[in-house]
Amino acid sequence: MTIKSALETLLVRAADVAWSVCAGATRLVPGPSFQAPWASAPILKSWQKSSPVLGWPRTTDSLCPTCVREARARILAGVDDVEILRSSNVGEIKAQIIERDGAILIQKTCELHGTFTDTLAIDPAFQRRIEGMFPGRDLPAVTEKLHNHGTSSIKYGRGSVLTIDLTNRCNMMCDPCFMDANQVGYVHELTLDEVKQLLDDAITIKPKRQMTVQFSGGEPTLSPIFLESVAYAREVGYFSVQAATNGIRFAQDPEFAIKAKDAGMRIAYLQFDGIGEEANGHRKVGNLFDVKLRAIENLSRAGIDIALVATIVNTVNNDQVGEIIRFAVENCEKISFVSFQPVSFTGRDENIDDESRRARRYTLSHLARDVKAQTGVFEPLRDWFPLSAAGAFADVTDVMQGPAAEWGTMKCGCHPNCGIGAALMVSKKTKEWAPLTKFMRADELLRDAKAIVDAGRGPTMTKVMAALSLLRNYRPSEAPKGLSLSALVKKFDKQSGGALGGVGAPKDGDRKSDEWLLMFVAGMWFQDLWTYDFRRTEMCIIPYATQMGEISFCAYNTGVGWRQIVEKMHHNATVAEWYKAHGKHGVYANPRQSVPLGNQGPPLLRLPTEDAVIPLRSLRRPRPAAAAVPAQGARST
Repeated sequence: MTIKSALETLLVRAADVAWSVCAGATRLVPGPSFQAPWASAPILKSWQKSSPVLGWPRTTDSLCPTCVREARARILAGVDDVEILRSSNVGEIKAQIIERDGAILIQKTCELHGTFTDTLAIDPAFQRRIEGMFPGRDLPAVTEKLHNHGTSSIKYGRGSVLTIDLTNRCNMMCDPCFMDANQVGYVHELTLDEVKQLLDDAITIKPKRQMTVQFSGGEPTLSPIFLESVAYAREVGYFSVQAATNGIRFAQDPEFAIKAKDAGMRIAYLQFDGIGEEANGHRKVGNLFDVKLRAIENLSRAGIDIALVATIVNTVNNDQVGEIIRFAVENCEKISFVSFQPVSFTGRDENIDDESRRARRYTLSHLARDVKAQTGVFEPLRDWFPLSAAGAFADVTDVMQGPAAEWGTMKCGCHPNCGIGAALMVSKKTKEWAPLTKFMRADELLRDAKAIVDAGRGPTMTKVMAALSLLRNYRPSEAPKGLSLSALVKKFDKQSGGALGGVGAPKDGDRKSDEWLLMFVAGMWFQDLWTYDFRRTEMCIIPYATQMGEISFCAYNTGVGWRQIVEKMHHNATVAEWYKAHGKHGVYANPRQSVPLGNQGPPLLRLPTEDAVIPLRSLRRPRPAAAAVPAQGARST
């Protein structure tokens, strides 16, 4: 053991003793909760939080896939009024969640259309862990006005990402696609005044929260008001602004990336299905991987953070999850987040046949299994948590900010079946890395966070307890080479917005200049008509801002079909009328067609398995025949 390691171990033991004293004292005399101006109710103690019924067997409310599509068709044809979606339970049936033959299933029977069965998880132990770590629901959401959508209404939480589709036009033709972009026969594109109204409305809701706004589509960069929308979101106080993009505009035009950064864009949520042209071949663009590399380079040079977003379809690209993670680690100075999205059979793929749906179904437990098999590092029962578990740290930050705070902390309070996450600590210099849970007792850290909130102390004592918890749960001997305790404390302070007094603020003012990156790897599984569970919908943290209010992500893109209804009711013109007035935009939808990139030089990105630079068009790997099956877009792109 080195002197440094021995000193850190002593400090950890001292922090453990100090924590026991503080926690014991605060348990004896807990402080009261307070209600800040941003909140709809006092901050909740752990025992005051409600929870949906979890575990199995259990009964929930779901939808009949056939009834829903028939009802939606009647509304779109003008036979039924859209108000029936608010006043009646269209297509709703009961569903049973059960364990059978080593899998967790959802099974439901419609009196008219028979029984529907699908898979929710292939590893009951993993599913039990994820549901068992759910910390409880967030504050109740105000359901008047913006959240008034009948049984599809959001009932809990403050939301974390507000999604706004600027246009349903796209320069690709991915199949499937949440939006069915370029195929519905009309154009739905927001004006700047409409975007401003949606953004203004969202910050009137209680709980008033720090939020990320994500501009999506279609391809949002096709909208003529993209830059103005980004700038307005930052102007009115949104925490960060991101774009869900296929990257073509950013790859072709480095100056556009600079303009986006200047307008206030912080994150590119970049569609990224795998490493090499063949891994992206199902998107039907001849040089799509080259496009991704060039987009990453141009975005990074402009100072925009990059999140890789991979829609994973079983037998299509599930063999890519390990390589995507390694690619992100090797290029961690440019990439800070990886989001895997198991396929949701909706939009352009809603009419999939049963055999194909079962073959391609991919769940969060599939993801945990494949990441373990392909990296040899992640442990499914140690490293993964429900995304909502991080809400415990948001609660701590709310208490630190105290009763005078104008905005609540951005909080991920979704249902445990919606998403999972893991965190890596990566050195930008050496590429040394390890899962955070290998050298931090993360389960205990989460329990400590609950205890800190329950203690109800003021900001100063809360910060002391948070620092002690961080120190006592650190395991120096398991940390990646080169990581020091001081670097870990600074990283925690930076990630929590200065919760420990700003010790993590970079001296040079560059927030990316520190050596260590806390990289998040997430799995976000959106629902479709076969897996639909209203207990998930009512806890949605990714609402869509629309002309008919803020609608749950899954209720909008699947469910009873709010997207089709909203967009048809508020469409601008038929496609023919739009083309006549504005001209046609380019669409890349032929595997023999390449996106022109100009002479920008090769991007300086590294292979996930070699210490080498990737030149354009060089990384082509053989793919199995199943890769011809189309995969889903990143979000709606």
